[in-house]
Amino acid sequence: MLARHGETEWNALGKLQGHTDIELNDAGRAQARSLAVSLAGSGITAITTSDLARARQTGEIVAAALQLAAPTIDPELRERQMGVFEGLTRKECEELHPQAWQEWVARTGVPHGGEPLADIVARMARVLARIASEPGGPVLVISHGGAMRLWLIGVLGTPVPLIANGMTYVVDHDADGVRVATWAANAS
Repeated sequence: MLARHGETEWNALGKLQGHTDIELNDAGRAQARSLAVSLAGSGITAITTSDLARARQTGEIVAAALQLAAPTIDPELRERQMGVFEGLTRKECEELHPQAWQEWVARTGVPHGGEPLADIVARMARVLARIASEPGGPVLVISHGGAMRLWLIGVLGTPVPLIANGMTYVVDHDADGVRVATWAANAS
C-alpha cells in the first residue's frame, strides 16, 4: 500500500515543500491516526517512509497504533526536489518565475535546482521495486504526493488527480509487473 503523509502547515497554506523538512500539523496527525484506523486488520506487517519529518511522523503514528515496529526510513521515498519553487505557492511561482512555471506545468522543464521528471519516476520505481522484493507481508509505504503521482502516472499511463494528504493506493507487484489494484479515499 502506498500512502501520502498527513498535512503540514505548508500544505494548508498551499506552499510547495519538496525537500524542505516540514513537520505534521494537528490535522496531519489526525489524518495519520485515521489512516491507522482504516488499516486495522489489513495485514500490514511493516512500514517504510521517506526520511522527511512529515512522512516519518505519519509512519510513526500508524506504526504505534497498529503495534508494529518503528518504520524503516528510506531517503529515496522523498518528495521531488522543487528548487526555486520550494516554499512558494503556485501563484507565487507563476508571478516570480513565470517561464519556469509554464515549463513545469507543461512538464517540459525543471526550475533551477529542481529534480527532472524522469529522475523522480526512476527513483520511485527503483525504491518501490526494492521494497516489494523484500521478504515478509504487505508493507505500507509513506511518501509524498508529487513523487507518488508522477510514479502512478507512469505505471497507469493515464492522468492521476492531485493526491490528498493521507490518500492511499493499493499497489500489487508481481512477476507480471506493477498494478494499481484499487485506491482508497483520503484518511481524514
